[in-house]
Amino acid sequence: MAQAQQANWVPDAFQDSARKIASEAVKQFVKKGQVIGLGSGPMAAEIVRALGNFEYKASLECVPTSFQIKLEAECSGLRLADEGRIPEIDIVFDGADEVDSKYNMIKGGGGALLREKIVHYGAKQIVIAAESNKFVSKFSWPVPIEVHPFAIHFARKRLQDSGGTPRMRMLKESYPYVTENGNFILDTSFDFPPDIKKLEVELKNIPGVVEAGLFTKQSGVYFKAKEDGTFETSRNP
Repeated sequence: MAQAQQANWVPDAFQDSARKIASEAVKQFVKKGQVIGLGSGPMAAEIVRALGNFEYKASLECVPTSFQIKLEAECSGLRLADEGRIPEIDIVFDGADEVDSKYNMIKGGGGALLREKIVHYGAKQIVIAAESNKFVSKFSWPVPIEVHPFAIHFARKRLQDSGGTPRMRMLKESYPYVTENGNFILDTSFDFPPDIKKLEVELKNIPGVVEAGLFTKQSGVYFKAKEDGTFETSRNP
């Protein structure tokens, strides 16, 4: 789906605020010698660029969640670490496709949902930055669901039986989108129930589903980029 494949850029109206958020987030939360998780998407890329200006960046170890962010980190002169450092991650910076009124998130528009969720659960602290129009009262985006190729037809049927409307994510050339883990993605629309955490568990219990793009582990801090070049900060109570 075109909507579920994010381009690697922040819309022009939000660029100034995105840069300010990145600078502020690094200033507030990054300390010498930390292990940093790097989420995916355009807002995360802005934070990576800000990390490139951190005085003690040579002391940091960064764990990227996608090839795109890995390249961005290399271009910013950041030192990369492998997955062995995930249990020691001090903080992860990430974006979101949607954030609901209870701070649940839909993520995976860029296809890195599995690695993003692993890094989130390995981190001591999570910081989310997203454009203001992505903060909504109720989800409207389809949920990206990463599925092993052997299970794609089975998982599609199970999702339909549970009330979902799954669509295979495709490339412009009409080939299926394949994640960096070698799996497919079913972007699945739902009439969302009030209990998002229960839905997340139900989706992950379908055999062959590798990960679901519902993120119910909440961040401590949310930066909201505004179109006028400013931003708001909220902290999850």
